[in-house]
Amino acid sequence: MSEVSTKGRGWQGAVMKILGADDFTFTVVATESVTDHYLRLRFRGGGLLAGTTPHPTMWVRLWFADGGKMHQRGYTLVDPDPTTDTFDIEFAIHDGTAARWAQDAQVGDTIGATLMGSKFAIPEPAPAGWLIAGDTASLPAINSLLDSLGESGAGATIWFEYQHESDKSLPLRVRDQDTVHWIARGSDGAGLVEAVRSAAFDAADHFGWVALDSTNTRAVAGLFKSEFGLPKKSVKSQAYWIVGKSFA
Repeated sequence: MSEVSTKGRGWQGAVMKILGADDFTFTVVATESVTDHYLRLRFRGGGLLAGTTPHPTMWVRLWFADGGKMHQRGYTLVDPDPTTDTFDIEFAIHDGTAARWAQDAQVGDTIGATLMGSKFAIPEPAPAGWLIAGDTASLPAINSLLDSLGESGAGATIWFEYQHESDKSLPLRVRDQDTVHWIARGSDGAGLVEAVRSAAFDAADHFGWVALDSTNTRAVAGLFKSEFGLPKKSVKSQAYWIVGKSFA
């Protein structure tokens, strides 16, 4: 583990440290513009992957300075390589502290990171199918999940909410057995929820995974249980952002 200054992280940083979170310093080693609204940075992990086995949807907290204070945001590791301790992190670009940092980042820049709270494993026995709802913020996690299922794994039905037309060219790693429904983000945010509701079927032997804004995450997770018949233990949900509040 790298020695990282936690000065200025406030009560959040203090609580994480008390709970045994590990801190690292990530170094930018490459930058790539994926679309006009999406950016990928490659990092060296400062020892992160030397003592941690990557798992599907694995995420870390990055710390960004803004107005003299430190703010943390969660990001999924993309294509982690333990042999080189490197990985990508992807940023959906809009007006926000983290997005501005990513746009200005140069090779050699460093950023503090904390590993805490990330855990997920493919359920056993394997589900007959997957129900997945996400958007550009959760695209890296969706891709890592699909990668872990493999070409022979059960098929997934994916509802993917997009904001910009260029979002539809993002590298969603679907397999032959997967089906994707692209849903344009409307002003009320209800389009994806209604699309999920209208597609309901008996899916009691499936597994549901949801990562949207906080309101739609709750709504879709509820539909997976009430309309698709998934038991509570077969739904994994986590809000990735809040409407009206920048999380990236």
